[in-house]
Amino acid sequence: MPTTPLSVTSRLPQVGTTIFTVMSALAQQHGAINLSQGFPDFDAPAELLALLGEAAREGHNQYAPMTGMPLLREAIAQKVQGLYGAAYDPGDEITVTAGATQALFTAIAALVHPGDEVIAFAPVYDSYGPSVALQGGHLVPADLPAPVYRPDWAQVARLITPRTRMIILNSPHNPTGAVWTADDMAALAALVKDTRIVLLSDEVYEHMVFDGLRHESVLRHPALAERAVVVSSFGKTYHVTGWKVGYALAPRELMAEFRKVHQFNVFTVHTPSQVALARFMARPGWYEQLLALYQGKRDIFRQALAGTRFELLPCQGTYFQCVRYAAVSDEGDQSFVARLTREHGVAAIPLSAFYPDGRDEGVIRFCFAKSATTLEQALERLRRV
Repeated sequence: MPTTPLSVTSRLPQVGTTIFTVMSALAQQHGAINLSQGFPDFDAPAELLALLGEAAREGHNQYAPMTGMPLLREAIAQKVQGLYGAAYDPGDEITVTAGATQALFTAIAALVHPGDEVIAFAPVYDSYGPSVALQGGHLVPADLPAPVYRPDWAQVARLITPRTRMIILNSPHNPTGAVWTADDMAALAALVKDTRIVLLSDEVYEHMVFDGLRHESVLRHPALAERAVVVSSFGKTYHVTGWKVGYALAPRELMAEFRKVHQFNVFTVHTPSQVALARFMARPGWYEQLLALYQGKRDIFRQALAGTRFELLPCQGTYFQCVRYAAVSDEGDQSFVARLTREHGVAAIPLSAFYPDGRDEGVIRFCFAKSATTLEQALERLRRV
């Protein structure tokens, strides 16, 4: 029998498969080394894995509370108090989430209304725009000028209108590796003072800030923290991106709205992972070890490519290195990364994927959160390009 064609009106008509999925699939197809998607190819600490099994065997296998296991929320509160001097109530101001992306989406869904404007800094992490669009909001990009990718605060001031509801900040910044300063935070505080603007601070690379620089968390700045949802990621911090566990902090009024969405979004998060992470957070010295690990990998990556035809851009944080390739090719960045994958066996990400207007500035991003063997093999191939 004939059927009536199903008519679907897309809520995200401009959105296709993410560039991360595309490049990872291309890398697999051609047997290339995948320096595109941002995940480590080495395992989590053995102690953390043992704690996960222990938690499961102890019976922590049913639903956790919607807001997260109390012992993990208490550990998060102790962490941010110790690192940033910020006091958050584990009961009302901290929520455990199914990764940072869910936390970001939930904050936007809870706080952005149809017609609201949301300022985000371009190049923009790719989940921000669709999350805003799904709420009927409008993403307003503010440029981070290359090669240092620091905010132009005069431009940001011009972009603020009576419809501006949220500013999304991301430091250390993905994809560029730029790190904001205390002066940047003071400039932001001056702009939002006496406004209705809320802040969403994506700080998933908080423990990867190099060369003696300090991570200027929103949590260090009370005038910003009082109007902010701050998001971080256990996956990034403990090499367990597949566990999909993160968290959000916010003043109780903002967190109450966040939780209204969270409870119908994922409701709760994998219980034994939460128990294991809470217990592992008591281990001293981890953040210092993590910083030394990634600064070492960054330095190896940069030293190996120094003197090649790739132009290294500054990398102050994250586990990403951006390069210009103008001396190698005049191709567009998407074409170039595809050929780099097929012909040279290394996959990267084109920065045009992070610009709402798709602009191509001839810059690509590599992930150096890889084992010594993987990096050695990839760098040997890149030196021959």
